[in-house]
Amino acid sequence: MHITMIKKRLRNGEPCAKCAQTEEMLRRRGLWDRVDEVVWAIEGEADSPGAVVGRRHGVDVAPFFVVRDEGGGETVFRSALQLIRTHLSQAPVAVSRTAGLPDGPDESPGEGADEGAGEDWVALAAELSQRDPAGILRWGLERYGERCTLRFEGAEDVVLIDMAMQLGLAFKVFAIDTGRLRPESYRFLDAVRNHYGVAIDLYFPDASAISELVRQKGPNSFLQDGHAECCALRRVAPQKRALRKFEAWVSGRRKDQRPHASPDLPVVLQDPEFVGAKGPIVRLNPLANWTRDRVWAYIEEKQVPVNELHALGFVAIGCEPCTRPTAPDRPEREGLWWWEGAGEGADAVPAGDGI
Repeated sequence: MHITMIKKRLRNGEPCAKCAQTEEMLRRRGLWDRVDEVVWAIEGEADSPGAVVGRRHGVDVAPFFVVRDEGGGETVFRSALQLIRTHLSQAPVAVSRTAGLPDGPDESPGEGADEGAGEDWVALAAELSQRDPAGILRWGLERYGERCTLRFEGAEDVVLIDMAMQLGLAFKVFAIDTGRLRPESYRFLDAVRNHYGVAIDLYFPDASAISELVRQKGPNSFLQDGHAECCALRRVAPQKRALRKFEAWVSGRRKDQRPHASPDLPVVLQDPEFVGAKGPIVRLNPLANWTRDRVWAYIEEKQVPVNELHALGFVAIGCEPCTRPTAPDRPEREGLWWWEGAGEGADAVPAGDGI
């Protein structure tokens, strides 16, 4: 077996960023010496060796790999991770400098094992970030199927449901009914369920915990104490129960929603806050690199259902007492937990809902 890596060299003499990231991933895994040859595609030079190889195989994006077997047959791999799983999985496993975990892929975990325990999540996020949201979602659903769930809450989540339906792959959907949603939000949930014919599993807060909080502090204690305690009971705890059944979940979060809280939101990671059916749960953020305008352009193009409250000036929508309309030029989360101070509520995230 002979492995050739085709890399792209820019006009300034440097390798393309994706090529450099891929080489670093292979070095980190202790696999770089398994690459027998590097062939360069030079930017702007159609006759450079790598460009010629790319045209021969119908590939126009670097890096990619060509594996030649003993009979002379050639197989092209656009994904370094797929190459590793197919041909390099028996190589010695290196220790990740980023995660402190083995980096070798684990395709056959034992019963109850975490399938992603040996995954290099930093490298995987770098690779998946080159795909569009539907491609990122496809990766998650092909890998996890009904072991993956989408959280339904707002406009971004319906975009992801719409994409998932178009992919035609198995998935689940859950939503949190905090007990204090506006009527429009319940109508929105029904509209999505009916439009797509998809089941949405509802999870509720623990009634005894809510009763005790209200008994001790009244129904609106968040106005004095801040929203974190109430959110922990009404939103976070039910989500923890929901996610314990799954190995991966899909969030509609975007980087530009909370620029101070999530300046470098990866498209995939092991979620630091939630536990799944086999240990740490994987979270996908397919829309991490989209903007609000891009989300709404998709909504208008595909005619997906929307919450009626958006037409009334609501941008971010949560519980009835905690959400209000905002001016169009204000941060989109400013309408959440607005009593906690101008701009403060926009970045405040209840425990378990952020990184």
